[in-house]
Amino acid sequence: MPDLDFRVDSAAAVPFAATPLLGFRLGVTNAKAGEAIFSVALRCQIRIEVTRRRYTEQDQKRLLDLFGEPERWGQTLHDMLWTNAGATVSSFTGSTAVEVQVPCTFDFNVAATKYFHGIEKGEIPLNFLFSGTVFYDGGGGVAQVAPISWSKEARFRLPVETWRGMMEAYYPNSAWLCLRRDIFERLYQYKVRNGIPTWEAALDRIVPACEETVKS
Repeated sequence: MPDLDFRVDSAAAVPFAATPLLGFRLGVTNAKAGEAIFSVALRCQIRIEVTRRRYTEQDQKRLLDLFGEPERWGQTLHDMLWTNAGATVSSFTGSTAVEVQVPCTFDFNVAATKYFHGIEKGEIPLNFLFSGTVFYDGGGGVAQVAPISWSKEARFRLPVETWRGMMEAYYPNSAWLCLRRDIFERLYQYKVRNGIPTWEAALDRIVPACEETVKS
């Protein structure tokens, strides 16, 4: 029976994709070097190990919406699920490599997006948890099937610059804001009534007024 091990070698934005994609280059090795693997239906759960890095004062301010005041981080700072992804590994003997492509969103209703955006520098600690099915040569060319052990995992530290560079390429100098439809309509009517040409100008007028109300 195959005994597969995994490592994450690198990560980079997938070029020319319709939406932001990060490609993680995986190394796959079978402990039984001479055994022929026909294919692997690979699944991986990717988690952000938020407790495995230090945070600057600026990071803490930017992550306030996600984890609350730094004094409470002992209770609120927990690892979080980023996403689930999959890939098909072609036939190999010994070892091979495969790319796992992970769609990335700029939706700030998603906790992982808030986290990625909140980190200015350094690396994001990730943990890949693997599962799936291995199709292999059980002898005489007869295909056998075996599961990937749930104990298989690999850690990787994703440079923040990789994520930021990808998002800047797709959304240069911009960000997405998702609003409830009734709130959008109120904002739209405010923009029209006041003859404001752009959404940025409308928000630029509203925010200072709200800040003054809070101060008073």
